[in-house]
Amino acid sequence: MLGDSLSAEYGLKRGSGWVALLEQRLQAEKISATVINASISGETTAGGRSRLGALLSLHRPSHVILELGGNDALRGLPLESTQDNLNQMTRAAQKAGARVLVLGMQMPPNYGSVYGERFAALFANVAKGNRAGLVPFFLKGIADTPDASRLFQADRIHPTAQAHPLMLDNVWPELKKLLK
Repeated sequence: MLGDSLSAEYGLKRGSGWVALLEQRLQAEKISATVINASISGETTAGGRSRLGALLSLHRPSHVILELGGNDALRGLPLESTQDNLNQMTRAAQKAGARVLVLGMQMPPNYGSVYGERFAALFANVAKGNRAGLVPFFLKGIADTPDASRLFQADRIHPTAQAHPLMLDNVWPELKKLLK
C-alpha cells in the first residue's frame, strides 16, 4: 500500500484505518497475505515514485495499491506530472511482478469543473493505459454525500474512523478481482 494521509491513519487511533481493516478482511476471507502500509501523510506522486523502487526490492509484493495524487492537486502541481508519476509507478510495480490497483480521487468543486474533470480522469487513464485495476473514486459515499462533513475530521480533508470501513468497501471489490 503506497498512499498519503488517507491511508496513513492521519488523526486516527493506530490500527483503525482502512488499511488495517483490509488486513482483517483478508484474514476473515481466509486469504493469506501480509499487508505492508508504506503510506506517508503529505506524500505526493513524486515522493511515492522516488520511494517505490526500494519498496519493491525490499518487499517483493504480489499486489500494489496506489493511493496518491490528492496532495499533488492540493498543491496545484501539473496534472501531467501527476499522471506521469502514476504511470511510472504502475509500470515499475508491474515490471516487478505485482498487480496494481489505482485508487482514484476527485477534487472539491471550488477547484473548477475543468480541473476537477481532468484530475478525476487521469486515474482512469493510468489504469486503462497500463491494464491496472481501478477504483474510480476512493471516497465515494463519503465525500459526495449531502452530509459529508459528518464523515470528516475538523480539517474537512481527512475522513473520520467511521468513514474508513466505507473506504475499504470501495476498494475491496476491485482488489478482490486482482487477488484471484
